[in-house]
Amino acid sequence: MNRRWLPLNALRAFEAVGKHLSFTGGAAALSVSQSAMSRHVSALESLLGKQLFERDTGRLSLTPAGEELLAVVAKSLERIEQTMNAIRDESVPGRAMRLHVPPSLLQQMFMPMLGDFHRDHPEFRIDVSSANVTGLPPTELDMAIVYDRPNIDDRITDLLWMVRVAPLCSPATAAAAPGKSLAEFLAAQELLHLKLDGLPRDLLWGDYLQRNAITRPMLGGLAFDTAIASAKYAMTSGGVMLGDVDMFAAEVAAGQLVMPYDAVIEDGYGYYLKLHADDLADPAIAVFRSWLISRFAALRGVTPRE
Repeated sequence: MNRRWLPLNALRAFEAVGKHLSFTGGAAALSVSQSAMSRHVSALESLLGKQLFERDTGRLSLTPAGEELLAVVAKSLERIEQTMNAIRDESVPGRAMRLHVPPSLLQQMFMPMLGDFHRDHPEFRIDVSSANVTGLPPTELDMAIVYDRPNIDDRITDLLWMVRVAPLCSPATAAAAPGKSLAEFLAAQELLHLKLDGLPRDLLWGDYLQRNAITRPMLGGLAFDTAIASAKYAMTSGGVMLGDVDMFAAEVAAGQLVMPYDAVIEDGYGYYLKLHADDLADPAIAVFRSWLISRFAALRGVTPRE
């Protein structure tokens, strides 16, 4: 299909209906009649030879083809709108990059890094959001640092670092460790769990204990949404967390957290930078991506590769 024949009005109508999942809502958003919206969407479906919506009684939903098209159309129209506004009014700065960072990473390590980038590149605007999710959050983003296991999708994915974990606790709790094996120590302690979306609360500890040939019941105990909350509880109220030794290196160095045993493993999770390939045409996104890869590589002591 040649761009000269792109049905722009039909695409605008499709986006409005897709966002509202309603012909009435889409028509109101564009201030046109509902019948006009229906004609545009039907014409677009005929052109593609694919159904974009499932039309059940009283309910409208996107088909897989509709979901795929909506993501591209919405992003394209938004980018056009923002660019035209910036050109029209030179007092309006360029659009902000939308970046997601997991909460614990944001608070423990990323804030100073972001400050360094902002001092080096004050011309770039960045909107940072943070949600406690494993993998990508369900929001429109330009770039996302995600906590996840390795996976393949349609995005460019850069490994920032693999997570290394070990039992961490307060100095008072660690005082019970001398003379005991790791298994004996953990058997007498409350384990603090980190909850992951849709997964068993004891998944991470269960995997760690299995890999260290340790058997112990894990009934009860406390579970937290974020690693930083688990660390705060361990420091102030007891218990043993399975902590990221790199993320909490400062607390270990300061003696606020203790690693009683040299029992560090990679747990299979890591932090990955994800973005759509076509977004690399945006110079700001390309610069920020390269900077992030280099900065995290420096933390790991490796040479980054593009």
